[in-house]
Amino acid sequence: MAGGPVDSVNDQERLAAHEVVRLRAPNAGPMTLSGTNTWVIGRDPAYVVDPGPADEAHVATLVELLLGRGGLGGIALTHDHGDHAGAVAPLRARLPAPVAAARGAGVGVGAGAAAGAGAGAGEVVADGASFGPLRVVATPGHSADHLAFVAGELCFTGDAVLGEGYVFLTPEPGALAGYLEGLRRLRALTLTALLPGHGPPIWEPAAKLDDYIAHRLHRERLLLDALAGGARSVEELLDAAWADVPSHMRALATVTLAAHLDRLAEQGRLPADVQRPSF
Repeated sequence: MAGGPVDSVNDQERLAAHEVVRLRAPNAGPMTLSGTNTWVIGRDPAYVVDPGPADEAHVATLVELLLGRGGLGGIALTHDHGDHAGAVAPLRARLPAPVAAARGAGVGVGAGAAAGAGAGAGEVVADGASFGPLRVVATPGHSADHLAFVAGELCFTGDAVLGEGYVFLTPEPGALAGYLEGLRRLRALTLTALLPGHGPPIWEPAAKLDDYIAHRLHRERLLLDALAGGARSVEELLDAAWADVPSHMRALATVTLAAHLDRLAEQGRLPADVQRPSF
């Protein structure tokens, strides 16, 4: 069912013990995997992390769920990609509530949006801020504006950590360094579960975070070995360090390669004659 609960009985019970429900948008695909997760937390009122894409059926199901939980207290965005933030406007049209995000472009956050929608309509938040029951942890890498939200021993990770597979990184200054730092900060927390933007709940958060950190460092070692062996072109570096990536995901691997090359350049470890990806 579009936008309906998708968890196993065991996961539903474990989530219910924390007053959390997961809805999955009907937007499965190569970029969104099994679909984008919308998380509903608490009640009287409830809060939403990532309302999802602007899909009418998904939004209708979300509104019905929120009305049954005492209304909407606020919307928290892990980042402003359309599959996570597209439903902000249609949801707020039915249930007006403040939005918290790292930047306001396109999602109704910021002074201009607040002025047009009433006091408190938008809130630009940064690392360490609080929003309702949620605490903000900056987790850049997948996008420069990416945040995670912590509620008690739960962490809503957006696209910083997925329930299946690994994320691609955006090549912006300091992206990979910031991403690894964000993962390590999450690893230092006492968490019961990671609740990702795609895929099922993760009930062994420490092991998943260790795996994510190790995965990125493994890619870096493969890349350094390839460079030491004389690889210089984008295709050579992809063949050496991302050989396991299927052909239809190679373009995303190229984006992540650029972020890795940026990190090596920042550290003074990138040979001057290396070809850099162009986008």
